[in-house]
Amino acid sequence: MIGKIQRVPLREVWKHEALDFTKWLEDNIDVLNEVLDLSLSNAEREQSAGDFTVDLVAEDEAGNPVVIENQLEKSDHSHLGKLITYLSAIGAKTAIWIVADPRPEHVGAISWLNESSSVAFYLLKIEGIRIGESPAAPLLTLIVGPSEESRGVGETKKELAGRYIFRHRFWTTLLDEAKKKTNLHSSISPGHYSWVGAGAGKRGLGLNYVIRKHEGNVELYIDRGKDSDEENKSIFDKLFSSQQQIDAAFGEPLEWQRLDSKRACRIRRKIGIGGYLDETKWPEIITAMVDAMMRLEKALRPHISKLQI
Repeated sequence: MIGKIQRVPLREVWKHEALDFTKWLEDNIDVLNEVLDLSLSNAEREQSAGDFTVDLVAEDEAGNPVVIENQLEKSDHSHLGKLITYLSAIGAKTAIWIVADPRPEHVGAISWLNESSSVAFYLLKIEGIRIGESPAAPLLTLIVGPSEESRGVGETKKELAGRYIFRHRFWTTLLDEAKKKTNLHSSISPGHYSWVGAGAGKRGLGLNYVIRKHEGNVELYIDRGKDSDEENKSIFDKLFSSQQQIDAAFGEPLEWQRLDSKRACRIRRKIGIGGYLDETKWPEIITAMVDAMMRLEKALRPHISKLQI
């Protein structure tokens, strides 16, 4: 015969969160170890954290403190705030939050914290169950915890954030310097991405600055939008028919990229001095890029104006 699991209201199992549930968990810390595959020991209740007291503080196998916060109800912002405050006050690197009903926004918050910090956060759901007439028993379920994948996501996000900050600073500096010499990009605001651009006088033709980690480019980018493949290639071919004149006006050979496997085309010049990560070289890089952009616009202007598009 197979019994049927029945849910038991938590307040029937533990009438008082601090006096009953927290005390029970202190005496049965191995229950957490089984669920989380940790080696917690020496759990103690009501540890001081400044003006607050932590529900439980245990030790991991290396002797580091682990903060445990209990909540026999729906998760709320107050308890999440307490958990983070306790971590800071005690200097712990592991936090366990046990709740009766984890709200989706708090599941997301714990996932984000695992991606964004060096602390390991665990969110568990606690239920009371029994089978037939058996005594009530706890059922702990891990909802979200740290993982190598979440750490990897966090590192990627940090790298992207750093990249955005660097690029925004680079574009701010470049556009400020460019305005001293030309009005071409004077109405453009610095962004976070790898390029900033201005119109070249015809729809779908842009004069773009491009910056990468260790390289910069200036380019005419040709893309008139969805289903414009043939039109883009036609515009490129018309300009390419004047390649020698355009290269001569620019002062050195350009890269003519028809990009047959893609929708767009480009005509560009690489600036190999460095990129946004080479901050000590920014003045030299920016001077070279602005000079190249001015020469590119001047070389292309008469040929773009003749395009019947």
